[in-house]
Amino acid sequence: MLFRYLQRIKFILKFWKFIPFLKEFFVSEDVQVHKKVFGVFLILTYAFFPFDLIPDFLTFIGIIDDVAVASFVLGRMIKIAPQSLKEKYNVI
Repeated sequence: MLFRYLQRIKFILKFWKFIPFLKEFFVSEDVQVHKKVFGVFLILTYAFFPFDLIPDFLTFIGIIDDVAVASFVLGRMIKIAPQSLKEKYNVI
């Protein structure tokens, strides 16, 4: 279980690999429409209501809460993705 979370964190930190996953998540017919709507809702909620526990002007430390929230959002999208998509992008 810990290994799976470490794999997901590694995947999220390599953001350029996440872009094709996101694209296929929203384009794939394997993903149900309500899951796509939920994914859009998560992304838009994070984009329009950024909540900072630590102000961003505190250089490195201020980014930590943004990374945590983004990781949560991306993690939820991975969780609701079909198994075939998770396996294709190695985010099992």
